[in-house]
Order: sequence, then structure tokens, then C-alpha cells
Amino acid sequence: MHFTRYQMYKTLFANLPVPLTGTVLGISGLKYWAGSKNYTPPQKIIADRATVTITTYPEVNICALPYPDNSFDYVISDQVFEHVEGDIQKAVDECRRVLKPRGLCIIGTVFINPVHYGPKDLWRFSPDALRYLCRDFSEIKECGSWGNRWVHILFFLYENARDWKIPEQHPSIRRLLATYNDPKYPLMTWIIVKK
Repeated sequence: MHFTRYQMYKTLFANLPVPLTGTVLGISGLKYWAGSKNYTPPQKIIADRATVTITTYPEVNICALPYPDNSFDYVISDQVFEHVEGDIQKAVDECRRVLKPRGLCIIGTVFINPVHYGPKDLWRFSPDALRYLCRDFSEIKECGSWGNRWVHILFFLYENARDWKIPEQHPSIRRLLATYNDPKYPLMTWIIVKK
């Protein structure tokens, strides 16, 4: 799995009722949830019987989602929020609007991260910022971050290290670095909230 997403996905998947069933809206990045050539989750994350709508930002504007109110059981926004051109609170509110009552919204984004375009790179989010943006949801199920000073140094020295695969089956320095967390140095941040 992608080095910088390893611990984030482990934490998210452990805090979700996997496999996800019902209706799922995936806004970019869903290939990591459903499986791809670069990553096959150790368990089924999205059930085969789930109805999945896959969109890509900015082709579908997260600040004005083209779906009716109360349409989805899950809204997954993975690595989108840092690229949103517009009102970030509106993007969160739109995710909430299209969720069914008691539905879950999952947001994964970045904090300390190099500039990366898609098409623009505009924002960074701490866990506190995500909690604040999601204050109108009924419950925060999980909110966290991952990073440490050692991976910052590693990525500074070897930029392609971000794409290193993390072995699941045996102990390794890569896995140790990908799981060690120091909340003062977050690369990735995430939140799971319930409508």
C-alpha cells in the first residue's frame, strides 16, 4: 500500500462497518477502497452488493454535488479537500446534505505535505480543522492523523519513498516507519462523522 496512506487506511477501515453496504458515493481516490493494481485491501472494504457511484473532483464539484438530499449511506472523499476551489465549509455541508440520516462521511486529506496539483493545491487540514468543519454532524466517530519526523526526513531525501509499498506479511523498517505516529508531525489527517 502507498506509504503515506498505510496507517490512515488501517485506522479508517478498523473504524468502519466493513464491508460497506448500501449506497456509496466515492469522490476521487476510491480505487484504494475497492482495490487496485497498487493495493488490494486485506479484507473486502466495499461489498459487491453495494451500489457505488464514483466521481472525480473537479469534474464533479464537491461544493455543489449533483445528487438529491439523503441519497447515500456513505460519502467517501479521499484526497480531495486540499484541492477544493471554493468554500470548504460548503464542501463539507454538501457531503452532509447528500447523506441519508445516520449515514457516514469519511474525509481523508493532508496536513504537512508537498505541493501537489489536482488541478490546484490550496488547503491543509489539522485534525482540529476537520472537527471544526464537521461540527454540524451528529457524531464524530474517528478523527486522527499520521506522520512523524523520520518520514518527513525520509521523504525530503527520497521523494519517491512516498510510493514505496508497505509489506503486510513480515516486519520491516518501512512498516515500522509507516505505523509510527507523532501527532506533532502529521502528514495525513482524516475524520469519520455521522449525520
